[in-house]
Amino acid sequence: MKIAGIVLIVLGIIALVYQGFSFTEQKQDAKVGPVVISHDETHNVWVPPVIGGLLIVAGIGSIVASGRSKM
Repeated sequence: MKIAGIVLIVLGIIALVYQGFSFTEQKQDAKVGPVVISHDETHNVWVPPVIGGLLIVAGIGSIVASGRSKM
């Protein structure tokens, strides 16, 4: 449980710092014989800060719950 809590906290911090990510996809427009026409399309994925906060709270809750279960 502690490891899962730590992972959630780290993911929450990363989500708060970067607030999203982007990736590039290459799309083929046309292919005529050996000639290929294509373009790169960039997609941006936004991660709301609330998600980062929820991940941190869930991680802290997981660590607290794992500490109390051993008593």
